[in-house]
Amino acid sequence: MSVLNGKKVLLGVTAGIAAYKSAMLVRALIKAGATVQVVMTEKAKDFVTSLTLSTLSRNPVHSSFTIEGDDNAVWTNHVDLGLWADLMVIAPGTANTLSKMANGTCDNLLLATYLSAKCPVYFAPAMDLDMYIHPSSQTTFDKLTSFGNIMIPATSGELASGLVGQGRMAEPDDIVTFIEDHLKEGLPLVGKRVLITAGPTYEAIDPVRFIGNHSSGKMGIELAICASQLGAEVELVLGPSALQISDSTVNVHRVTSGQEMYDKAHSFFEGVDIAIAAAAVADYKPAEVATEKIKKNDDSLTINLVKTKDILASMGAIKKNQFLVGFALETENEQENALKKLKKKNLDAIVLNSLKDKGAGFKTKTNKITFIEKDGTILPYDLKTKKEVASDIFERIMTNIL
Repeated sequence: MSVLNGKKVLLGVTAGIAAYKSAMLVRALIKAGATVQVVMTEKAKDFVTSLTLSTLSRNPVHSSFTIEGDDNAVWTNHVDLGLWADLMVIAPGTANTLSKMANGTCDNLLLATYLSAKCPVYFAPAMDLDMYIHPSSQTTFDKLTSFGNIMIPATSGELASGLVGQGRMAEPDDIVTFIEDHLKEGLPLVGKRVLITAGPTYEAIDPVRFIGNHSSGKMGIELAICASQLGAEVELVLGPSALQISDSTVNVHRVTSGQEMYDKAHSFFEGVDIAIAAAAVADYKPAEVATEKIKKNDDSLTINLVKTKDILASMGAIKKNQFLVGFALETENEQENALKKLKKKNLDAIVLNSLKDKGAGFKTKTNKITFIEKDGTILPYDLKTKKEVASDIFERIMTNIL
């Protein structure tokens, strides 16, 4: 998932020929998971229509301080727009608008919104070669960056004038990538690799039936998304869950059986910094798998079961510098059993769930955990959404490793 997922982005469009690219930029931002509102100057409408940008952004486009109604005018609150945004992007940024931004000129809605914004502001210059290299433009760029604004450099190429050189607005996909990379720079897990196992495993009885459990994989998926948003490179080994993960920055590896999960997890374990075994792996599997569907002929059926490989214990046995976290879903003597598991499997921490807690466990949107660390620290948490639980877990992990 992109770090832009869930972000509120205010796109400012000014009156340059590169404004036609703003439509593609809106699409790219929405594809990354952002919510987009557009503010454009009146003259920008000569290059791209507000209808186009409204349709693509799925929001009304703002261009004037008032909207004329049947009886009276409605004020467009530039302060609310500026405060709404998690980040603002001026693209294209013409020499005229950028100069006004640098000098505090406020003669249209876009500039008023810019001056009201409390969020990071990115600007992508778009102008002819001579304008781009002119000392006044360079002074503008320097002044804007001195305010804390972030410049997305123009590229070289053929310009509207026919000249070839620097001044061409960066391509929409490159703008999104630039913003994503910039947002990641300050994230705590940048440069870290995280392995997460999630979901159930299915152990075949015959071509039709299997041994499994009720795990949906949601807790592990939320952990993977959280790790990615913290800047980590994430390998998610996901059992046969019906859930989908749209986060393109999480590497998802689908498996079915415990053996497949064991093999895939071990293929990554040596190269990761953090490993979290959130999967509900079947403890037993049939000693033999029937090649044909077993017919219902008798009143009872006996299946000989054998233990599956213990993925978590096997990682604990070979771990070096990895921070290894397990999960314990218990129904009795919860804390005592979790502590035994932590020590026996050589873990750094264990996340305890109790099926006695309402709202915890399988197939719920919430969870209630106790985070137990190998030094004896025991931290109980209230019932929260699994997204919030994932954040709590990584907060404790980062306290230990950073």
